[in-house]
Amino acid sequence: MADYNPSRKFGIQDYVAKVSERDAYGHPHNPSAFIKNVEDTFNELQELLIKKHLDYGPKNISESPGGPINGLRVRMHDKLARINNLVDSQVSNPQYESLEDSFKDMANYAIIGLLVLRNKWDK
Repeated sequence: MADYNPSRKFGIQDYVAKVSERDAYGHPHNPSAFIKNVEDTFNELQELLIKKHLDYGPKNISESPGGPINGLRVRMHDKLARINNLVDSQVSNPQYESLEDSFKDMANYAIIGLLVLRNKWDK
């Protein structure tokens, strides 16, 4: 597992400069568009995570039975089960929570997990 190092910056511009304009299959590749899409998605997830955190507070994670990591495991397991059910049953229009919603929640649970591991989640 890679260690967290807040002083190490990922040089996106260095990455863009090194990436070929064609991928491994010879298809045109636009790293700038990919980077923009990643940034937009991160921003969307960030906004959702902050809004939900304001609604739920930190204790729903920090005081989970078995500890915060166990609570996250349970939540992530439930989301994965939902994703599997929606994909396997080919439900195109679920009544409550879409595949996209489930993936957003999974991504944000992973971020919360990192915050917990780094002792940056409020108790």
